[in-house]
Amino acid sequence: MTIRNPLRDHGQRYRPRIACLKKVEKVLLEMQDLKTGVKSQPQRLVITTIPHAITGEDIISWLADRFQVDTQEARSFGSMLVALGYIYPLQDHKRLVIKPDASLYRFQTPYFWPTQQWPVEDTDYAIYLAKRNIRKKGILELHEQEHYNRLHKWMNHKWDFIVMQAKEQYRAAKERKKPDRVVFDCQERAYWVVHRPPPGTVSAMDYGLDRLIDPNADEMIFTQQSIMRPRVKSSVSIGALVKYCATYNSHDPFLSKCLPSNPWLTDDVTYWTLNMPYVEMPTKMRVERWTFSFAELLSDPRGRNDFRLFLKKEFSGENLAFWESCEDLKWGEAATMSEKAEHIYKTFLARGAPRWINIDGKTMEITVKGLKHPHRYVLDAAQTHIYMLMKKDSYGRYQKSPVFKETVKKAICPEEHHFTDAQLEQNAKKRRPSLSPIILRQMEQEQRAKMAATVDITQVMSKLSKQRKEAPPPPCPPPCPPPKK
Repeated sequence: MTIRNPLRDHGQRYRPRIACLKKVEKVLLEMQDLKTGVKSQPQRLVITTIPHAITGEDIISWLADRFQVDTQEARSFGSMLVALGYIYPLQDHKRLVIKPDASLYRFQTPYFWPTQQWPVEDTDYAIYLAKRNIRKKGILELHEQEHYNRLHKWMNHKWDFIVMQAKEQYRAAKERKKPDRVVFDCQERAYWVVHRPPPGTVSAMDYGLDRLIDPNADEMIFTQQSIMRPRVKSSVSIGALVKYCATYNSHDPFLSKCLPSNPWLTDDVTYWTLNMPYVEMPTKMRVERWTFSFAELLSDPRGRNDFRLFLKKEFSGENLAFWESCEDLKWGEAATMSEKAEHIYKTFLARGAPRWINIDGKTMEITVKGLKHPHRYVLDAAQTHIYMLMKKDSYGRYQKSPVFKETVKKAICPEEHHFTDAQLEQNAKKRRPSLSPIILRQMEQEQRAKMAATVDITQVMSKLSKQRKEAPPPPCPPPCPPPKK
């Protein structure tokens, strides 16, 4: 399997968990120790004897004894090792989990460990699918057939080379012994299940957006920047950290449960429904965050609406409207920047403005001077002044107002949902990964092209001719005056 290539594609971005993976690999080396590791022995798979095979129950037992944890936690850690490609199954290849029974597994070769950061290219995947197509005589899994057709269409210019490589690898595999051939086939299939997961499988290699900076490589720069910063007493820093942790303890998803359930584990979207940006009644946890700081209140669209209702009753709603307009100017389009700045000035700052706000003379002078050459941050001084005015004055009264007390009274406190293992397994089978925005855009463009191709040009021309006939004749131009003699 050829996977060496200096170019990186969408499947091999910088891994922010590289330090965590190195710790995992230390554990894996302990598991492979001949004396204290997991017991491995030849196991019979159908009619073939597989060397150095291990069972799922042995893996879970070893992890539970090594880390002094219960069986459920050891099983979760073992499933993570399988999902990351350090251990691969010999039987059920579609589900990357550890089963607490006599299911057979093997340790992946260190050459394919994630920390090697080999780029996973579509060319190699196409060779693998072509080889499986030859072996299975055209019978592939549904998602593999879709990938095969797409890659065949996209790489049509070099498909002969791909098929030639697949045939050569297939011929070389037939010359191996039966156990080695089965092991290599399982190893290769597990590798591609990790890096090209089928529908319904959560990809452990999905790390989000491209990372342009590796924090592990820039430790010296970070240290130098830390040395240049002003000093703070350790007691003050620790006190602030303790206060912050105590405040956000119950709101940390790693330290407390998501109520009513974690949607990433149960596929129940109630948590997301209750915490949508604009809901009629927020949850008690959400309302509690509004009391932590004024920034928390403004960052929540539902909390901002509640605060806006309070300001309207105090006849000071223009302050929040001005702050929101400044945010729109700061994060909006560059093409409409000058128009927005002028509109904000005429609405809130100009003499006799319909929603005039009260700012001091020095801030007004800075703002008016900056508006001669408007940019995104031209209203920062005025926005900061209004922000501090709302924070010091309106925010405290809002927490004591009937508006906030009524919201707290009506806030929802959801009860925890309990799902059985059978329900969770059924939900996992129905799960499908979301499509990339690029693929969605391509599908939309293809749909538009198909719709444009199905339009009958004769019908369009006939409609245009009818419209021309029914349209009134244009008015006659006035007669030209006679030329002067």
